[in-house]
Amino acid sequence: MLEVSGPMERRILDSWIKRQQPGDARKGDVQIALLPTTRRRRRRSGRRDPRLGAFLDTDADPLLIPLRVAWLPSKKKNGIRVARLRELLSLGDPRDPNIFMQVLRYWTHPERVRILTGVATHASVLRNGWEKAPTGGRDDGTAFASYVASKAWLDLERSERQLRGSRYKVAKFVRDDIIASNQFTKGVAELARDADVSYEQMAQRTSRYIREIAASHRWWTIDIVASAIKWLVGKAYVDIDYDHAELAALYDMSESVPLVFLPSHKSNFDHLTLQYVFYENGLPQTHTAAGINMNFFPIGPFLRRTGAFFIRRDFKTNEPYKFALRRYLDYLLARRFSLEWYIEGGRSRTGKLRSPRFGMLAYVVEAYERGASDDVVFIPVSIAYDQIQDVRAHVAEASGQGKQSEGARWLFRQLSKDLTDSYGKIYVRFGAPIRLGEFLTTVGEPEDTGDPRSVVVPKLAFEVSTRINEVTPITPISLVTMALLGSRESAMTFPAIQASLQPIAAFVERRSLPTTETIDFDSENQIRASLNQLITHKVVEEFPGVDEPIFSVAHEQHLAASYYRNTIIHFFVTTAITELAILNVRDDPNAVHAVFDRALELRDLLKFEFFFPATDAFVGDVRHELLRHNSEWRSLLAEGDIDTLLGDFEPTLAPLVLRPFIESYRVVAEVIERNAYVSKLDEKTIKKDAMSLGGQYLRQGDIASPESVSNPLFDTAIALTKYLGLLDPCATSINDREAHATRLRRLVDQIAQLAERSI
Repeated sequence: MLEVSGPMERRILDSWIKRQQPGDARKGDVQIALLPTTRRRRRRSGRRDPRLGAFLDTDADPLLIPLRVAWLPSKKKNGIRVARLRELLSLGDPRDPNIFMQVLRYWTHPERVRILTGVATHASVLRNGWEKAPTGGRDDGTAFASYVASKAWLDLERSERQLRGSRYKVAKFVRDDIIASNQFTKGVAELARDADVSYEQMAQRTSRYIREIAASHRWWTIDIVASAIKWLVGKAYVDIDYDHAELAALYDMSESVPLVFLPSHKSNFDHLTLQYVFYENGLPQTHTAAGINMNFFPIGPFLRRTGAFFIRRDFKTNEPYKFALRRYLDYLLARRFSLEWYIEGGRSRTGKLRSPRFGMLAYVVEAYERGASDDVVFIPVSIAYDQIQDVRAHVAEASGQGKQSEGARWLFRQLSKDLTDSYGKIYVRFGAPIRLGEFLTTVGEPEDTGDPRSVVVPKLAFEVSTRINEVTPITPISLVTMALLGSRESAMTFPAIQASLQPIAAFVERRSLPTTETIDFDSENQIRASLNQLITHKVVEEFPGVDEPIFSVAHEQHLAASYYRNTIIHFFVTTAITELAILNVRDDPNAVHAVFDRALELRDLLKFEFFFPATDAFVGDVRHELLRHNSEWRSLLAEGDIDTLLGDFEPTLAPLVLRPFIESYRVVAEVIERNAYVSKLDEKTIKKDAMSLGGQYLRQGDIASPESVSNPLFDTAIALTKYLGLLDPCATSINDREAHATRLRRLVDQIAQLAERSI
């Protein structure tokens, strides 16, 4: 059974067959049938050689041997031939040459021609498998000859993948295979009946959706894009830091179960980084969910050919589209192809991990429950940076400017302007895998509904986000920005910066938090290197002083500096809440127990900003914080000696960590309080008024953090007020709005008190 793309390949295979025959072979001992070709075409040819069916219908039991010609590139890397960029751009893909290049290659470089042989199998063995196939065989009308041809093609694909390496494991005919499947045709029939339209109309519509969604990997494009990514990364970053052993373990796991990579999303480099890391280590490219907004020329076609599949942003009422997406995911999971998408949906505009989106997660859980795969493993991925080129756009959006629309002009700006300087390193870290089967056993299904979004998916999303945070490494730059933003002075000398950083570094070391490198702020080198990088990108300014230079966050760059601080802020939140809870129980006769109540209240206040564990676990964390700082905390609280207890919290973290969020919440609360007699408040108006009021308070010195005046923080503040029912005219009162604002004003004052203590 030969798969050939032209006369040259046929001649090569005919010659090979003759050489393999014994001298006494009869002319009729070897018969040849052609397989539907998969070469030099975008789609597999549906034409099948009638001789194959004829041979299979005879009484004989022929031995079936699939054959194919493989063409190899010229360059070797780690023992595997890879295509050079020069070859790809000048002559096309050397692994799939045109007819002219086949002749030239065969005569000039015969060592780069390989004959691939599939496993020789008797027709009776294949017929037995065809008849017993649970979803194949006669059940779906698949002709035996088509079944044999499909098996032969898959066998040749495996042989070619062994030759070329796993990075070229791709799904070549996803669209055709899905549309031709029995599940698809049955589903289309049901949709047509429900929508009261003809089968032909519904089939045309759903097939169009499959083609709109599906990725279409191309070897040529994978290599070209990998070369482009290498150039881009080298232009903007020093290196990509990751653990090769972790990748090897993930590859071994992917051989038996589909993997779903869920990376954090801070930069447009995120997907490119992960894609390049997989390519460099010989791993298959993922099928990556992308927003339809990224499907613009020339990026869209390239992304699709490297594994991106594009999903519409809103299709809640489009049942045929949802059906097409389900069939696509079922197909990929059943064949153990890896998936990838951003658990946050979009890029973080603050540096913190955003609240997770449930849509794609729910679709994969549903696919598992339908039996598309025996198991699915979710891989949380943290992609961190010393600095990112996107921070300018994030700052502009946070300040109230509109989001930049993606397009060719946007791409040109990214390449020609934003990547002219080194932004340090990129750090890729993989969190502990989550096996869906085990997770569902632990969580259990809700009793009142079978909807996985109700319980399972939110808990799964929370667990993924938590594991991303756990492995996100702390960079020296993130700590330096934390110190600069937490200073009560507008500028700091180098010794002052070093003095403020040393207790923070000690905090990191005591808790064995993940870092990009050993943090040593006793030495000046790391601090000076971080300051120099921030100065290069105009986030920090250096001024001459009388005795020595002074440093400060540059004008209107507080949001940029806070972005880097926020990437690691989650490590410090529980300690900061504990400090503020202690201050809240001053003069409380039941302080030993009340401190946990105050901490839980603060946790609820900040629930839209951070990922907190369940109530009992959180209370345990607060108790551990108290014990860690002073083993006599109970007696100190009982005696009302909170000053001594707070004195043991070094460094004081609440002003560094919580101040921007509490101040931002206060601004929104006061906007609502000022409109106490307005029955229904418009969110857009609230944000606009908050931006004005926050700017006024900042100029008057009523709030200390410029980063408090930003749209992302106002968004979560509004989400909190909605959760509390303060925007619902039927469920709230003027007193409720005033009480909320009063509470936040008190918290702002208490954070200021803690800041005074830390001086």
